[in-house]
Amino acid sequence: METFDLIARLTAIHGPSGREGAVAAAIAGLARPFADDITTDTLGNLIVHRKGSGPKVMFAAHMDSIGLVATYLEENGAVRFGKLGGVQPQNIRNVPVRFENGVLGAVKVNGKADEDKLTMDDLYLDIGAASREEAAALVKLGDTAVYATAAGRTGNRVISPYLDNRVSCAVLLMALERLESRENDLYFVFTVQEEVGLRGAKTAAYGVDPEFAVAVDVTGAYDYPGASRAGSAALGKGAAVKVMDTSVICHPQMVEKLSALAVESEIPYQIDVLTRGGTDAGAIHQSRLGVITGGISIPCRYTHTPTETVDLSDVEACARLAAAFAQCKL
Repeated sequence: METFDLIARLTAIHGPSGREGAVAAAIAGLARPFADDITTDTLGNLIVHRKGSGPKVMFAAHMDSIGLVATYLEENGAVRFGKLGGVQPQNIRNVPVRFENGVLGAVKVNGKADEDKLTMDDLYLDIGAASREEAAALVKLGDTAVYATAAGRTGNRVISPYLDNRVSCAVLLMALERLESRENDLYFVFTVQEEVGLRGAKTAAYGVDPEFAVAVDVTGAYDYPGASRAGSAALGKGAAVKVMDTSVICHPQMVEKLSALAVESEIPYQIDVLTRGGTDAGAIHQSRLGVITGGISIPCRYTHTPTETVDLSDVEACARLAAAFAQCKL
């Protein structure tokens, strides 16, 4: 499948934290031709095993996205909601949303709210209902909603909601397809509930018990006008080899190995130093007695908004680097 088509397919699936089942099913179908076995653990992590006689290596990319959850139905039919993960009220004003059952709505702001100091309590969902009874026929408390916008492409750039982190799921699928060697014992783990606290990665790492691990995720690209300098990555400069974020300081051995592999394989790469946010690496590297952990990151602008943006050349570079590490001598 062409890279953009794969990304568009994955980002379109409903899969906020705790509701990743449909994403897992799609990925399992795509991974099956390249796997020796596929299992799902109690939390819902999807584990794709490619058997080998060498060291046990775990790759992790989280399947879940941020999202909204219905918490209260107003008398006038408005739906109050809470957030799943890092949703910022300023980023979702007037954004269209879709519930898992297909009901559409839009995020709206209370008329008396201070637009400069918005909180989640200032927002509601308009689903077209005129009363609580009408709303209750469409949405139940606890139902989840996601951005209802589709992936688009301008040249080599992809603009879409939920590139964080479906683009990394695409990277692992692309890497799986490239594998030839069976020296290392490989576990490609598509994790759940990363956005609410790295929960799936914690149990998956304990269960797999790897010697080495690579977390694949997006990283902030602050290369647009007026951006802060919270990260070092930029679009179009290749795979970002993670040095650190707020959840992990990557093992020096992994930073050196991934960088060397990029040079040897002529894969464009850059260094990822991020001063906000974290990845599954934060949970994995602390599992049991510790795991030698690194990260491969896809630079992404405007994370956690409906218009996340990545460069397809970076996606390709990350897939190549993941495949190179999977097959290297450790």
